[in-house]
Amino acid sequence: MTATLRTVPRPVHLAVTAWLTAIGAGVVETLVRLAMPDPPTGGELAVRSAIYAALALLALALRTGRPAVRIVLTVLLGGFGLLSLLVEPAGWVLAGGSVVAFLGAADVLTWVVVLVRALHVGAVVVALVAMYRPAANAYFRS
Repeated sequence: MTATLRTVPRPVHLAVTAWLTAIGAGVVETLVRLAMPDPPTGGELAVRSAIYAALALLALALRTGRPAVRIVLTVLLGGFGLLSLLVEPAGWVLAGGSVVAFLGAADVLTWVVVLVRALHVGAVVVALVAMYRPAANAYFRS
């Protein structure tokens, strides 16, 4: 029996890089929040660390071409993860919050969180799009 090695297409490599970037942004945001009022507790840090490690392994597993990995990443990170990043700020804006006033009064750490969150959201969108490009679709079907 001969094993054939498949070449991982560029969109899949891009998706892996984007997922790892998103996870890294989550880690950075967590670390920045340690220096802010109401930092994460030790238990929260332990849970987040375990989740980040598991998600990084899952993102790396995308290169195997297993369709289930792509589906899990789509649902967990692309669905629930993206919603978790957007629900709080969207709810705040819908409740009448002023983005301009908020950013005008923001301190340096808050600005870092905002910028890292924007990077995080952007990386998730890039990863989702890359995972479903035609070359990626063919890879996951083969």
